Amino acid sequence: MAFPHRPDAPELPDFSMLKRLARDQLIYLLEQQHEVDKLYKVENKPALSSSEQLCFLVRPRIKNMRYIASLVNADKVAGRTRKYKVIFSPQKFYACEMVLEEEGIYGDVSCDEWAFSLLPLDVDLLSMELPEFFRDYFLEGDQRWINTVAQALHLLSTLYGPFPNCYGIGRCAKMAYELWRKLEEEEDGETKGRRPEIGHIFLLDRDVDFVTALCSQVVYEGLVDDTFRIKCGSVDFGPEVTSSDKSLKVLLNAEDKVFHEIRNEHFSNVFGFLSQKARNLQAQYDRRRGMDIKQMKNFVSQELKGLKQEHRLLSLHIGACESIMKKKTKQDFQELIKTEHALLEGFNIRESTSYIEEHIDRQVSPIESLRLMCLLSITENGLIPKDYRSLKTQYLQSYGPEHLLTFSNLRRAGLLTEQGPGDTLTAVESKVSKLVTDKAAGKITDAFSSLAKRSNFRAISKKLNLVCGTGMVRGVGGFIPLWSTFLGGNVLERRSWQGLDEVVRLLNCGDFAFTDMTKEDKASSESLRLILVVFLGGCTFSEISALRFLGREKGKREFIFLTTAVTNSARLMEAMSEVKA
Repeated sequence: MAFPHRPDAPELPDFSMLKRLARDQLIYLLEQQHEVDKLYKVENKPALSSSEQLCFLVRPRIKNMRYIASLVNADKVAGRTRKYKVIFSPQKFYACEMVLEEEGIYGDVSCDEWAFSLLPLDVDLLSMELPEFFRDYFLEGDQRWINTVAQALHLLSTLYGPFPNCYGIGRCAKMAYELWRKLEEEEDGETKGRRPEIGHIFLLDRDVDFVTALCSQVVYEGLVDDTFRIKCGSVDFGPEVTSSDKSLKVLLNAEDKVFHEIRNEHFSNVFGFLSQKARNLQAQYDRRRGMDIKQMKNFVSQELKGLKQEHRLLSLHIGACESIMKKKTKQDFQELIKTEHALLEGFNIRESTSYIEEHIDRQVSPIESLRLMCLLSITENGLIPKDYRSLKTQYLQSYGPEHLLTFSNLRRAGLLTEQGPGDTLTAVESKVSKLVTDKAAGKITDAFSSLAKRSNFRAISKKLNLVCGTGMVRGVGGFIPLWSTFLGGNVLERRSWQGLDEVVRLLNCGDFAFTDMTKEDKASSESLRLILVVFLGGCTFSEISALRFLGREKGKREFIFLTTAVTNSARLMEAMSEVKA
């Protein structure tokens, strides 16, 4: 189904098929093979089941294997004999079997796989729900999940036809693409002769654009995620939102009519919309006055239930907005946004650094302080040694020396680095470029780029005009996400990275930008307006919102999103942190 306000949009694929496939496979695994009659949540406590068979449905994680081993060994000590089955989702890893062997229970358990790798969160959003992907690959260099991504892409091409045009940027994207292509070659008959339903696919690495993910989100859905944490497409609203003594779990997707209309709106516009919505609802309720019996009967049977549901959702979203406003006012959100914008533009860096120092000294939030330090580091191509040592010392003194390993992780991931001798030229470059025209500033930027190895945010921002007061793309206040520039026509119109060679080089992705156009003759004009964007390492709701907006503005296109997990700046910092909350 297309969005209601997009009559010009191409029809989206029916992703409910993925749910049905996963459900049928799980029912077979649980009921047909193992006769499961009761389910328990895997928690760090003894299993209170009297059953003679235990079946564990788990992610392939070491801690889960330790937990299972503790239960099996506890049964052994108690002299109890049971059958044990471990079902791994989305796939089984050798490392998990090694742990079971080390714990002495490998011979006592049997293992199976449930290949559930794609969870439809909305009509245009699929998630693999692998939040560990970001840390495993971009910090530890662990490539085990790349096969899972390739299998997911292979499943999509099997169900919805081959992808005529493939593009990618990043080392991980290239590896996933190559492995996926091998799977396609091995099972070529499955997609042969099928007409494609999706015309383009982009594979994008998270580390190509850290800046967008580190910026504060300003669209409603992003702020709900930052404030309440959206998990698997749903959110728990507490008593402060529900105006009762109970919490309520709410599913956030296109079926929620109120949420659907405000999810991509800048937060400053949301209250006005909700106020108008409340007036419209009241007007519909007031229509009951003056109705005869037949009209009242029709109203009650056809409209009243929908109005009550909409009224309930409206109350929840008004409560959520009020809660967000209280928290953001307390945090002085406007001053925070002002500081972020200064960092993006490269102005008032001293004042911005002082703001971060004050943020640390006031112990506002260890995660928020890390985020601001990382944003400063990436936009300035690393911190000058004096600032790096000063901020690091203040942070450790404020939040504790146990965060020392976190700094090492951030350095390894390229999120928080110290400038080398050659990199300090960027400060000179920044000052000189303010005194000359934009054209001359670009030449100065290129000159300094050749002298020092750098993250190149400033140079990329100038070339693509990413920083603006009012941009065509919403999502990050005054900043156009890098992906929006790529997908807004530069790559799609040229059907290649041609013309972006310099940008690709500045992104340090010269060897990892690729295109593949092999099956376009079978693609319909409708399918070529559908673009699947695959985020490896996670994407934010701000990026999704920006691309939805872009689809409306540019050639009546529709974007579909597949991500390893939905993320935000706090989740990225938590993934890097060695101090668990």
